[in-house]
Amino acid sequence: MRILLIEDTAGLGEAVREQLADDGHAVDWVQRLSHAETSVRTTAYDLILLDLSLPDGHGLDFLRRQRTAGNATPVIILTARDQISDRIAGLNAGADDYLVKPFDLFELSARIAAVARRYSGNPNPQMQLGELQINLSDRSVQRAGHAVELTAREWALFEAFIQHPGVLLSKAQLEERLYEFGAEIESNTIEVYISRLRKKLGYAMIATVRGMGYRLGTT
Repeated sequence: MRILLIEDTAGLGEAVREQLADDGHAVDWVQRLSHAETSVRTTAYDLILLDLSLPDGHGLDFLRRQRTAGNATPVIILTARDQISDRIAGLNAGADDYLVKPFDLFELSARIAAVARRYSGNPNPQMQLGELQINLSDRSVQRAGHAVELTAREWALFEAFIQHPGVLLSKAQLEERLYEFGAEIESNTIEVYISRLRKKLGYAMIATVRGMGYRLGTT
């Protein structure tokens, strides 16, 4: 997923970004709300991680503005504010989840996956796709009963197709799922990953629409 991390604490921001990168997500990290406002205007994010106390304002004000403007991107609040009243205020402002600092990074990964499943319309982590048995919680895949090993980037790309069944995804859209701002992207990167996924999951699993992009196929 393409994730926007809004967090002004350097150590925590680095740790979260590293964890999510290991999970295969592309993370854009900003430390001010003004930068976050610019980011959401220029990039389509799959998820926003939002601290509440930022140097130039309150995270809830940012969240309310986004919801008022019609931005339905899922938001998980990350904050040291642990009062019930704070949680209620965050959820009422439009947050999808609320995680109190300090938190375990693996719990954050699990909550991100759960929110993503809800927004894709399938809260069940177990799914069947042709001869593939997929567990979205532990990111495992079996093909005809045999385990398939996917790298973090391969999983991130496959997850993009799972979350948008039947939808045509362009090369640019897929690149956005894999790479944060400023990353070096080879011209044939997506083609390479698509080829790897087809070898592991079955050629017909990902269909090519020549000159336009790719979509989840059937096996």
